[in-house]
Amino acid sequence: MLHSALAILFYFLISTVHSVVLPPNIGTVVNLRIEGVTRTIFEGIVFTRGHNVTTASGGTHHCDGTNNNASPLPGPTMTSALDDAARIHKFDWDGTFFTEFDDFFITSIDGDTQTDTQFWGILLNFQFTPVGGCQQEVKTLDNALFAFDAFSKVHFLKLTGPNIAKVGKPVTLTVTDGLNNNAPVAGATVEGETTDANGQVTVIFTSAGVIQAKAEKDDSIRSNALVVVVAP
Repeated sequence: MLHSALAILFYFLISTVHSVVLPPNIGTVVNLRIEGVTRTIFEGIVFTRGHNVTTASGGTHHCDGTNNNASPLPGPTMTSALDDAARIHKFDWDGTFFTEFDDFFITSIDGDTQTDTQFWGILLNFQFTPVGGCQQEVKTLDNALFAFDAFSKVHFLKLTGPNIAKVGKPVTLTVTDGLNNNAPVAGATVEGETTDANGQVTVIFTSAGVIQAKAEKDDSIRSNALVVVVAP
């Protein structure tokens, strides 16, 4: 009798779990980074969900992954994350809307505007998205990157290393190409030092504090910020 009762209870619990359907478009947090012409426009965590987006050039349109039937259910997207960050952190962006793709084509972010040869590119987890930003849905803690002049760059820099250092003690940081299987990148500059053939660089911090180190190279999109707490 006891075993039968437990079996019935177990079946009820399993049936209940499987019958629970999470509501679509509940939102999520992503790591959003926007690399402009000469500076990082924004880098940080953004909460986003799919929503209607309005631009000066494109008007108002939905931007929730169902664009152009890319996804059957609405959800947070690359462009919804951009739009939420712009709204919260007070910077502008613009994009034209193409009805044939049911999506925006980003033309400007915080004053960095496309030219005849330089355009904004969209990458998810260091890979170019196969669809537009309103079609491309994102998941929790995805790395969403909007990069100016992305299509002419050789490398998309990724900076890794320890998050804790001491004043006067050398630390080794590594620069790789996130787009190309994390291949090492030589000749990148980090905190005034240059990476070797293995993509490594030795840095000595001279004062205590919180450092946000970034790697840069003329033919590359600058890296993510590596936060290093430098102890006395």
